[in-house]
Amino acid sequence: MCGIWALFGSDECLSVQCLSAMKIAHRGPDAFRFENVNGFTNCCFGFHRLAIVDQLYGMQPIRVKKFPYLWLCYNGEIYNFKQLQKQFGFEYQTLVDGEVILHLYNRGGIEQTASMLDGVFAFILLDTANRKVFLARDTYGVRPLFKVLTDDGFLGVCSEAKGLTNLKHSTSLCSKVEPFLPGHYEVLDLKPSGKVASVELVKFHSYKDEPLHAACDTVETLPSGFDLETVKSNIRVLFENAVRKRLMAHRRIGCLLSGGLDSSLVAAVLLKLMKEINISYPLQTFAIGMENSPDLLAARKVAAHIGSEHHEVIFNSEEGIQAIEEVIFSLETYDITTIRASIGMYLVSKYIRKKTDSVVIFSGEGSDELTQGYIYFHKAPSPEEAAEESERLLKELYLFDVLRADRTTAAHGLELRVPFLDHRFTSYYLSLPAELRIPKNGIEKYLLRQSFEDSNLLPKEILWRPKEAFSDGIASVKKSWFSILQDYIDQQVDDLLLEKAVEKYPFNPPKTKESYYYRQIFEKHYPGQGNWLPHYWMPRWVKATDPSARTLKHYKSATQE
Repeated sequence: MCGIWALFGSDECLSVQCLSAMKIAHRGPDAFRFENVNGFTNCCFGFHRLAIVDQLYGMQPIRVKKFPYLWLCYNGEIYNFKQLQKQFGFEYQTLVDGEVILHLYNRGGIEQTASMLDGVFAFILLDTANRKVFLARDTYGVRPLFKVLTDDGFLGVCSEAKGLTNLKHSTSLCSKVEPFLPGHYEVLDLKPSGKVASVELVKFHSYKDEPLHAACDTVETLPSGFDLETVKSNIRVLFENAVRKRLMAHRRIGCLLSGGLDSSLVAAVLLKLMKEINISYPLQTFAIGMENSPDLLAARKVAAHIGSEHHEVIFNSEEGIQAIEEVIFSLETYDITTIRASIGMYLVSKYIRKKTDSVVIFSGEGSDELTQGYIYFHKAPSPEEAAEESERLLKELYLFDVLRADRTTAAHGLELRVPFLDHRFTSYYLSLPAELRIPKNGIEKYLLRQSFEDSNLLPKEILWRPKEAFSDGIASVKKSWFSILQDYIDQQVDDLLLEKAVEKYPFNPPKTKESYYYRQIFEKHYPGQGNWLPHYWMPRWVKATDPSARTLKHYKSATQE
């Protein structure tokens, strides 16, 4: 995990523009480099490094003697770089996993490069010999990427939008900053002036298709057929493989642990595999909540069962409320549920950075979208519609849960790893018949739970623990985080302000005091950028005015039993 930044065709002094690159310094606290491009005085790269692999030769932009005309700035981890080396006979000059991007590009061009990478990535590749610039981002957008391109060909690219919002240009301030679409690459021509022109934007991978790189995966062909035992075995094999490949690190590994199904499965499989490869240090797990919250109690049970070195971070309502503005600045969104769920993750990441030496952090993101874990899936009219909704959620992950997970950890210089979003695992799960994937017997993620039932990885009460609304999971039993937020914000936003919200914010107008309060803070830091969020996250098939699960009938009846 690191921060990448690049400009092509800047009319302004680069040393002034460079100040914008410092806005993402939190992403790479270990080192910084700013480098001009030979022959193009108005083009440059900026890089903030978090050193995870190859401490000696990992600085960027990466350039190697074999390809002196190629410049690479990337943020991510390529898990199959050794398999690709073996398959194609690549001769690496560093231990950096991303070096494989240069070799793949030289061998087969940008389409093959993006398609063959098993991992998470956002990259800028410059080919000065052929006067091309390439941008690419992984399938689910686990690694962030933003760009701004003016009509006269000035291009800015950055890991976070905040590194582009104040760039200067001869015509105006650059305002049309937008996220680069996941699963796509873009080809741009580089003109002698340093300016660029977009040639094409191409979708290189659909999450339903088995990825091209599966051919050189460590797990070979899986048994076919949809009988339950085969399916359950394949899910276990692929999930374990997803965790195993993500062990690639020269820094200490830790794991977020809420005590829910997803993070508990990740932690249990992770610890098992760490023991198998004789990693010398104990796995640190981290839970956050208010005193005696359900998440803390459940996480304690899991940690005791798997034998991790467990840390509990206890916060009070004042600390949570005080963090709201910092969190919105880090997130670059005003989405209600994303902000609510980010407070805890932001505070636990802050603790990890200050109090421990864990840097590579595993987490359970992506499971709810993939395995139909949201409570509203109980209301799906049919298995087919549930499957379509699952795919829609995965497509939009980069705007919501993946955005939350990246920014809250990156704000504190941590690197997140999310095995549930492994390309091979997700494409297999989505290939299963729709009726196999729906909630059963009133329990969401039934198939996933069933697959690990006989593994003894987790206590039965955790494996079958119903989903908590995040605001309830981290809150004290006496009062939910949801209620605490409502009470505080009710005092901050006047009724009259809310009545005039549509006039002030015509795009995605706030409909509650809470959403108005978040929007106000967002606009303070990112004025006029409301279009970064196309729509609010909301449950389907129910008449909901709030995204929280605790407002849904199924959830209320389950928690009241």
